[in-house]
Amino acid sequence: MNLIELVCYFRNSGSFDEFCLSYSLNIKSEVIEIYMEKPFTLDSTIAFFEIEKTEGKLEYVLNGITFFNLFDFFYFIDAVKESNYDKNKLLKDNEIAYKLLNYAIYDA
Repeated sequence: MNLIELVCYFRNSGSFDEFCLSYSLNIKSEVIEIYMEKPFTLDSTIAFFEIEKTEGKLEYVLNGITFFNLFDFFYFIDAVKESNYDKNKLLKDNEIAYKLLNYAIYDA
């Protein structure tokens, strides 16, 4: 899954509970974080980990693959909700994903 696909899923009323179930994520986790492999592009693979596994680290290695923390799911869900209001409704999924990725990379 990439960031555009994730945005599309949740902008179209995707269920967080169902998402967690399909990715074998513990819904009772304190926080689920969204990570990405480098290079950081909209097409790069993203992964999801419970904070209990990552311990909040910026880099997390699993099976020899290094993933980098973008943001947590709470932030992501809030951003997607805002994307469905007012003028943001006109933005396409890839534009929302681009804004989120830029925020993660440049903290802007």
